[in-house]
Amino acid sequence: MTLTPLTRRRLANFRANKRGYWSLKIFLVLLVLSLFAEFIANDKPLLLSFKGELYIPVLVSYPETTFGGVLYSEADYSEPAVRELIESERGWMLWPPIPFSYYTIDRYTGEPAPAAPSSRHWLGTDDVARDVLARIIYGFRLSVLFGIALTLFSSLIGVTVGAVQGFFGGWVDLIGQRLVEIWAGMPVLFLLIILASLAQPNVFTLLGLLLLFSWMSLVGVVRAEFLRTRNFEYVLASRALGVSSFDIIRQDVLPNAMVATLTFLPFILTGSITTLTSLDFLGFGLPAGSPSLGELLAQGKANLHAPWLGLSGFFALLIMLTLLIFIGEAVRDAFDSRRSVTSMDAF
Repeated sequence: MTLTPLTRRRLANFRANKRGYWSLKIFLVLLVLSLFAEFIANDKPLLLSFKGELYIPVLVSYPETTFGGVLYSEADYSEPAVRELIESERGWMLWPPIPFSYYTIDRYTGEPAPAAPSSRHWLGTDDVARDVLARIIYGFRLSVLFGIALTLFSSLIGVTVGAVQGFFGGWVDLIGQRLVEIWAGMPVLFLLIILASLAQPNVFTLLGLLLLFSWMSLVGVVRAEFLRTRNFEYVLASRALGVSSFDIIRQDVLPNAMVATLTFLPFILTGSITTLTSLDFLGFGLPAGSPSLGELLAQGKANLHAPWLGLSGFFALLIMLTLLIFIGEAVRDAFDSRRSVTSMDAF
């Protein structure tokens, strides 16, 4: 695919911002690693040998009877009895780097929970003896994927509303803008807390509740771009030729509005993750037991004698949000028509 000169200039501007360019690389590496969290932190072996046969517990569920046990439920490979059954047949198990999942309760820490960082738990355990590092890895994945989904859906609604208001103008714009202003004036956090307390918490209901208010962030930007572009000569010419309003919006006006929209997306993603973390911290977010960074911060607040809980959650959020802010600044500079490719954007 051949890139246009404008696209090449934007990519060059993005690469010239070394801070944003390297932040994107680091963020993508962390995201890819978190997508394979089950192979990094899990209480099931990656590979198992028993009586000369190979098993893949990380992908397939095997009952305990498979290895000579008496239970028909899935084998608990961390149990000493199960390990003895496997080792008695000269079997072996290949474990992930972190042999705990986000929900695994370690009953063999040898000290009361929350346990301090050690060679067994690199960042310690929380107040119910779950590995903090495993919960951070899974929590990072959940936060980013939730934020991306919320950003995409809210952008779709916000761009649609802003496009309709800006393109048609008149009473459509006047009434639409008044409704948006009324909706934006509501106490969002309090309403989210009330609605979240009424609904059964899960990822999809929480996504729907946050979507009720997050779509407004792009309406003003897209509306302004459409109001500016709709009277351009090529748009007026398309109208004179009888092109439908939908085709004019899609082909002629929307590409210009998407430039401003793309520069806002990293910041909207940051706001989505922050909102999710805030609700989890207050206890109105994801269901109990979910790998939540907000819940980890709440545990740090409730267990001041275990500073590794609050510090781990704080630095996980700090690194994630800082990388996204730097990426957003680089994207904004890349789409700035007044900026030329220089080395001024280096660290």
